[in-house]
Amino acid sequence: MAHLSEFSAIIDVRSESEYFDDHVPGAINCPVLNDTQRAEVGTLYKQVSSFEAKKIGAAMVSENIAHLLREQFHDKPRDWRPLVYCWRGGGRSGALAHVLLQIGWRVRTLEGGYKAYRRAVITDLAVLPSQFEWRVICGMTGTGKSRLLSALDVAGAQVLDLEALAAHRGSVLGNLPDAPQPSQKRFESRVWHALRGFDPSRPVYVESESKKIGAVRVPETLIASMWSGTPLVLEATIPVRVALLKEDYAHFLCNTALLSTQLDCLVPLHGREVIAKWNALAREQRWDELTEALLVHHYDPSYTRAISRHYPALHSAPVLRATDSAVATYQRLAETILKTCN
Repeated sequence: MAHLSEFSAIIDVRSESEYFDDHVPGAINCPVLNDTQRAEVGTLYKQVSSFEAKKIGAAMVSENIAHLLREQFHDKPRDWRPLVYCWRGGGRSGALAHVLLQIGWRVRTLEGGYKAYRRAVITDLAVLPSQFEWRVICGMTGTGKSRLLSALDVAGAQVLDLEALAAHRGSVLGNLPDAPQPSQKRFESRVWHALRGFDPSRPVYVESESKKIGAVRVPETLIASMWSGTPLVLEATIPVRVALLKEDYAHFLCNTALLSTQLDCLVPLHGREVIAKWNALAREQRWDELTEALLVHHYDPSYTRAISRHYPALHSAPVLRATDSAVATYQRLAETILKTCN
């Protein structure tokens, strides 16, 4: 597979929906057939003939390439070197690449297209995680594990923030209000891209996660490598955890209807009576009581059961304590880790 860093730009000529589902990291979407046009050409192919479909499709492709030349590529210098790909590395990418070559740009198509890229991602994800030394931040919900990862990143450590890549905080209330989760393929591409950027001679810090983060699954080799990594325990008192969670989940404080919908998902675990009490606390905006109840009766028991199974050395792991939710507190903790645990 081509080294992506060699190119001035990576151009995905597939349709909008194909690109949205997943794409090569850093690629821009320049469809030579959009979703509507693909559907039209596909219908002609099935109902009329391949000849009629190709004739109409070629006209559409030509018009779209002309538009791209005028609007997207007109200011590119002579030494611009794009990598172009489509689904299989055939007609769509070949059409654009041919025109760009005739102009004089050093264009290259990705052999095998997106399908070849996807095979490479799957292959790499089966082996890449085991090449790194993993330092796993463990701790109850609300202790600030994500904040500590962010502080470690700022301090220069290698960090894999799976919840950021998954656009989800990893719990029943974990959906982000302004960011939908990526598809499974897109999530795996993000993980693959991050792993390829790490130095195997340095440790990688990651937060303890379950096999699923919202709707996406963590690659099996990665979760297994994390379970065999070195755990670090982050602790905080209930008041600190409540304060932190109120900051991180402020969108629920402004939308009790959304919170109620999410809490209803817990009925099978806690029963309707308990969930009714929690919903009443939300309606009355008794946020400290509700948050503590969720921690003590839901999050802490489930986390304790899972973490003890996957990290048997947790009892002897270094312990870090967050005394408040301030950014400076987590910066100091990150500095302590890098001084004592690297």
